Amino acid sequence: MSFGYNLPLYLLPFDHRHSYVSGMFQLHAPLTATQRRAVIRSKQVIYDGFRNALGGELTVDTAGLLVDEEFGGAILCDANRRGYVTALSTERSGSAEFEFEYGSEFAAHIEAFHPTFAKALVCYNPAGDAAVNARQTARLKQLSDYCRKVGQRFMFELLVPATKAQMIHSETGQKAYDEVIRPALMLQTISALQDAGIEPDVWKIEGLGRREDYEHIAAMCRRGGRDEVGCIVLGRHADDAIVAGWLRTAASVPGFIGFAIGRTTFWNAIADYVNNRTTRLEAALRVAQRYRNWAKIFDAARRSRSSVA
Repeated sequence: MSFGYNLPLYLLPFDHRHSYVSGMFQLHAPLTATQRRAVIRSKQVIYDGFRNALGGELTVDTAGLLVDEEFGGAILCDANRRGYVTALSTERSGSAEFEFEYGSEFAAHIEAFHPTFAKALVCYNPAGDAAVNARQTARLKQLSDYCRKVGQRFMFELLVPATKAQMIHSETGQKAYDEVIRPALMLQTISALQDAGIEPDVWKIEGLGRREDYEHIAAMCRRGGRDEVGCIVLGRHADDAIVAGWLRTAASVPGFIGFAIGRTTFWNAIADYVNNRTTRLEAALRVAQRYRNWAKIFDAARRSRSSVA
């Protein structure tokens, strides 16, 4: 298997665990067996939506799902049998520092599900706690080395939360940080992680406001002969108009191959299902419609870029 992944990748992520259980169900660990079954059922509804959406831009080759082992193990097994692109989360949910969900047994859990991608979500700010960043880098190098050794594709979800000093410096708050400060920090982070020997096939990137920021990120991810490395834009539970803008801009930039839009796709539909305001079928169809819409937006912008080129 060659290094990198440069095919269209339209991902439906629903590997949320800590935030999903607390936000959707108002529950906290440890869950009872009944509560656990309810969470698993709700994720099955999202999977129903994924399958209902297939067709058109969402082919078996371009569509993919990202889910966790804890509540989505059966989904991963079924998706593998059907030949879908799959991604499995490896990080401990709810932890500010990257740690393996299953500690030193992380490799065995990846191998049990044979996902297309092993995914790591990481909060990393180069101006943050140096000791935390060093520990995270060491664990991520372990994961990256494992993936390269066994031919397992590796997806890196990068979040760059502001430090207190950066937020104060941004003056006008989160929006100014996201638009002015965060893009440069993302470049620094990617460069530092690459220099540490961490080599994802796909980088999962927070939405950016300006086209040139996407261009700089793609160039950084592909520097030094990493020509086949892909980038996908994530949704951050933003509203529809913001997500659509991110998709159109990202799709116009070579190197951005798709998206991973989760909560903006499924949250409202699943909340209605969980609270008995809609049926399972209707909830799944709503998830499918929104997922399909993101694919249409990205695909149209990507094709427009190709026709201009």
